[in-house]
Amino acid sequence: MEENVHKELDTLKGMLNNWKTGFLSWASPDGDNDYVLLEFTEEIQMNLYPYVRRLFETNHLSESEATEFMVYCLGQVEDLRAQLREVSSNQS
Repeated sequence: MEENVHKELDTLKGMLNNWKTGFLSWASPDGDNDYVLLEFTEEIQMNLYPYVRRLFETNHLSESEATEFMVYCLGQVEDLRAQLREVSSNQS
């Protein structure tokens, strides 16, 4: 992977983490936070997936590198899910 592509993916990871923090602030203490996960997932699908797919199609990422990045993104969804559960259990 080229250094500039590596930096770009690091920037995207930082952006994703900022989104996750923002979505966590939407958490409702009643535990009804499915919409938060849906919105976060949609952000990834609408903004990151097409970009990573294009990097792959233009041979800036290998298939394994693209897959690794998308697995990271989905891991952040699961991390947010766990954090949302924690918010609702701490509020009860």
